[in-house]
Amino acid sequence: MLRFDVITLFPEMFAAVRDCGISRRALERGLWQLDCWNPRDWADNAYGSVDDRPFGGGPGMVMQAGPLEAAIGAAQVARSSKAKVIYLSPQGKPLNHAKVAELAAGEGAILLCGRYEGIDERVIARCVDEEVSLGDFVLSGGEIAALALIDACVRQLPGALNDVASAVEDSFVDGLLDCPHYTRPEVYEELPVPEVLLSGHHENIRRWRLKQSLLRTRERRPELFAKWLAQRAANARGLSKEETQLLREIEVDSNTGALRS
Repeated sequence: MLRFDVITLFPEMFAAVRDCGISRRALERGLWQLDCWNPRDWADNAYGSVDDRPFGGGPGMVMQAGPLEAAIGAAQVARSSKAKVIYLSPQGKPLNHAKVAELAAGEGAILLCGRYEGIDERVIARCVDEEVSLGDFVLSGGEIAALALIDACVRQLPGALNDVASAVEDSFVDGLLDCPHYTRPEVYEELPVPEVLLSGHHENIRRWRLKQSLLRTRERRPELFAKWLAQRAANARGLSKEETQLLREIEVDSNTGALRS
């Protein structure tokens, strides 16, 4: 079973995945498990303090090694098998769909959430297997990143979503961004739903959605589009006839200023 053990000073923050939405329903169905471990429970002082001033001076405080390593050890003991320890850090590798799919297919991980200026480097050297980042920015702590990772993994579990196709059609699953979506009313503030989506012609709808995914990825995430093209080129079959034709249409549309619908 997918299980996440979170080392955090703020276990109450994880009510967001325990008590809400898809992750709550999946938890109730027994599809995954969550446990939080507060390093303060292993503090060596009467105040429950787990941080101290950095050697060498400088601003802020640093989380101490002892309480963190003790919390990680307790989480390892509680699991049926040894788990990978992931430190949520802006210095880590960016989280992507491939990593989410890898974690969701396994038994989960121990997620280490830092605070203050960070954690004692010796914890990373002794205990951490991998560092993961949400992006090139800094959060007040690792909890929000851990929540995002957990939510992304849980929705990949069979039975987590009411519609199995939802996870398959998400952005990034096939290397492309998702297509636009519409619902009632058919016209909102003089903006109509594209006619093809009202046609009932499933093949035309599928083709339109693929074209929109290609277009959005090319315009909004050119580096992702380039990666997708490279992967297709590396494949012995290359681009499909349909993909080639749609890319030609997109090129013509962009040159003529044609509407995207």
